[in-house]
Amino acid sequence: MKPRQLVVRKAAVLGAGVMGAQIAAHFVNAGIETLLFELAGKDGAPNANSQKAIDNLAKIEPSPLATASTLAFIEPANYDQHLPRLAECDLVIEAISERMDWKRDLYDKVAPHLAADIVFASNTSGLSINALAQAFPEALRHRFCGVHFFNPPRYMHLVELIACTQTDPALLDQLEAFLVTTLGKGIVRAKDTPNFISNRIGVFSMIATMVEAQKAGLAFDVVDALTGPAIGRPKSATFRTADVVGLDTLTHVVNTMRDTLPDDPWHKYFALPGWLEDLIKSGALGAKSRRGIYQKVGKEIQVLDIARGSYRPSTGMADDEIQQILKLEHPGEKLRALRANPHPQAQFLWAIFRDVFHYSAFHLHAIADNARDVDLVLRWGFGWERGPFETWQAAGWQDITHAIEADIAAGKALSDAPLPAWVAGRQGVHEAAGSYAPLGNAIEARSTLVVYRRQLFPDALLGEPVQYGQTIFETEAARLWHTGDDIAILSFKSKKNTIGSDVLDAILQAIDEAERQWRALVIWQTAPPFSLGANLAKITNSGPSVEPSAPSAPSVTGAVIKRFKRKAQALVLGAARRFGFADQLMAGKLAEIESVVEQFQYTTQALKYSSVPTIAAVDGMALGGGCELIMHCDRAVASLESYIGLVEVGVGLLPAGGGCKEFALRAAAEAKAAGNSDVFAPLQRHFQTIATGQVSKSAAQAKEFGYLRSSDAIVMNRFELLHVAKSQAIAIAEAGYHPPLKPRGVPVAGQPGIANFKAAMINMRAGNFISEHDFEIGARVATVLCGGEVEAGSLVDEDWLLALERKLFMELMATEKTQARIEQMLKTGKPLRN
Repeated sequence: MKPRQLVVRKAAVLGAGVMGAQIAAHFVNAGIETLLFELAGKDGAPNANSQKAIDNLAKIEPSPLATASTLAFIEPANYDQHLPRLAECDLVIEAISERMDWKRDLYDKVAPHLAADIVFASNTSGLSINALAQAFPEALRHRFCGVHFFNPPRYMHLVELIACTQTDPALLDQLEAFLVTTLGKGIVRAKDTPNFISNRIGVFSMIATMVEAQKAGLAFDVVDALTGPAIGRPKSATFRTADVVGLDTLTHVVNTMRDTLPDDPWHKYFALPGWLEDLIKSGALGAKSRRGIYQKVGKEIQVLDIARGSYRPSTGMADDEIQQILKLEHPGEKLRALRANPHPQAQFLWAIFRDVFHYSAFHLHAIADNARDVDLVLRWGFGWERGPFETWQAAGWQDITHAIEADIAAGKALSDAPLPAWVAGRQGVHEAAGSYAPLGNAIEARSTLVVYRRQLFPDALLGEPVQYGQTIFETEAARLWHTGDDIAILSFKSKKNTIGSDVLDAILQAIDEAERQWRALVIWQTAPPFSLGANLAKITNSGPSVEPSAPSAPSVTGAVIKRFKRKAQALVLGAARRFGFADQLMAGKLAEIESVVEQFQYTTQALKYSSVPTIAAVDGMALGGGCELIMHCDRAVASLESYIGLVEVGVGLLPAGGGCKEFALRAAAEAKAAGNSDVFAPLQRHFQTIATGQVSKSAAQAKEFGYLRSSDAIVMNRFELLHVAKSQAIAIAEAGYHPPLKPRGVPVAGQPGIANFKAAMINMRAGNFISEHDFEIGARVATVLCGGEVEAGSLVDEDWLLALERKLFMELMATEKTQARIEQMLKTGKPLRN
């Protein structure tokens, strides 16, 4: 018999600080109503403190909310009036300040109001779960545990789950399943040791970096230039990360290590430098106080200069020689070159790798069940591309082991503690069967909990081979494959899953194969993004190509999306760039371009009217042509962190792969559903979406923009995406799928609708909000959406709308100003407003 599933209909978060409020936000992202408790306010406004925290959620970037509308489902509460309402809740998360005495006092206060079947968890980042449990009623201790979220909770995949000695094991399994599927988290079960796994290793890494930087005489901004993406770490690197975390929070974690780990061989380093204490005393706590190690003055980023005792412009860079070493592809070559190079930056980098390897190996047996858990927490909680054991193994386990031992013997390491005996004689810690577990001196497989059957391809570590099913056919552009059932899966092989003519050919071949042999077709990429929409392989000779790099989920702020959208516009360039014929564009071969536009339209129509269900499984960016593929599949299944949009207008074009046509059809359907014969009202929203090149900041917002339909599914955990997409495909097929009938007699807004849109744009033009060419682009978008220069209420069909798309796209393509925009974007990656 399967264990009872944990059902959370309502949750409560105790503490409306930075973490508590954002945890509440993520609960409502998952569709769970949440009470947010804080101390009562004064002057007749008892919920003022919690309401202020709720209001502030709307101002945070990156937004903790999937859509602004979810904010209404967080309800303010206070401890004086609303504790009885805890009985309504299935799950309570305590997230107050990291003071053991405060937490114990709170537990005494709330305990009488908790239901017998409550799940109560502390979000402590490192206090003892067993010590906290002692303050909890004995009758409820089996329902108590630690659930450590990472900031920001929406974006950081990691949650550490920590049991106390009396936690019910079955409850822990149920809670893990809930956290994985409902909240979309990656779970690592940590031991009840100070700071658990993540902060123990991650914060030690920051401590070691500070120590080694001081020894090497490196400035803070130089350290950040060296310890960010250059070595597979987040852009915030070390000192910027400290500012984001909060210098006071970092101090608390380090002090916890100092106070609770007196026998740690690295204990003497568990003290933060005087300059950091001075910053905190002055109120400079980092990003939350707008001043810390860094500060922003106007548009200038400044960094603290200890020698001068003041801030200066941040200009630090890695030395050219070191940059060349960091570009080496093989990790072993890179680390050997750093260790052998006398340059202070090289010695610094080798030292911080060595220190973390050394510390992680020495403490593995005490803090984690296996090496896999250490690597995953650094990936999921700190944003590292590879964890310490993965990096060590990739660089050559034995070579790095000998180098560490030599440094320990020479007194170069931060501790003279020897590497543990299990390190010797191994070739690594990760292999196909699992990862090394020191207590059993054996390889430990991944969790066998039922929830992980939903992850057909979990986040793989180095050494864990991944085989994506059995091949049906494969070209240079794409691969069609299956997992032993009757669902065909298509994955692109192009860089960033861009769409070129070869990818289009593969899509058509996949549809044909699926119609002959399979029950459904799923388009799913083995790694995000879903598709940036363009093929960079063929570009104009007018300038260097703009090579984009998709941001990871936690970095997707509004500003990043704007920058990335500009880069994406260099990719999509309407249909022209989609099919890799910018060379033809510049040669003026417009007839050939139009034929490829028609080819793309044919492909999206084939997806829409295939005789088998077509499912788009979306994760990450889906721009331009990638968005249009989604819009034409029978169903989309999107991870919450999907960023979807039509961005062609940025380079002077309009979507011509059926995107405008689909919005015109959807507007007509919306008007009909509302019992309204006038389609103009729903068109206004769709016009704004296309004309402004809006990119959603979540899959939920993509529904609001109309890129996704109400019937499309949103998946919280990206590693469950393929499972859900296949399940949707099977359900649609089982229901007796038949392709939709081609719409006939589609009512359009016609010439009056176009005139209304133009009138609005004339006002914007008069106010210098748009240029004359922006007006021309918008007018053509309006013309397609309104069905052309026909009478209001005229009835058209899809072919009419597609022909309008092609015609007006080509009109724009032929203009000098659009070509100038394209050329500017190709050369610089920046938009031209002409």
